[in-house]
Amino acid sequence: MTTKRRLSASVDAELVAVAQEAVTGGHAESISAWVNDALRLKADNDRRLQALDEFLATYEAEHGEITDDEMRDAARRARERAIVVRGNPEQRSPGPADHSRGAA
Repeated sequence: MTTKRRLSASVDAELVAVAQEAVTGGHAESISAWVNDALRLKADNDRRLQALDEFLATYEAEHGEITDDEMRDAARRARERAIVVRGNPEQRSPGPADHSRGAA
């Protein structure tokens, strides 16, 4: 069991309303539980961003700085490989899943 500590914090009114809606809708046990979950998500996100920063620093130290051109090229290649999963099916290009089912 984790140890709980009381916290006094000022929170934007609209966030308090969202937390109360989560409790009323049965999506959170209490506002305290909702805030606890939000703080956990923020801490997890900060850890992931720190790990990404460290990875990029290590990569760039070994291979050189990633240039704007390299980032644009990578984004272009990612868009080319992307599969549209919503919208008009006639307007989307067939993806790997379409080919595996014999679609044209």
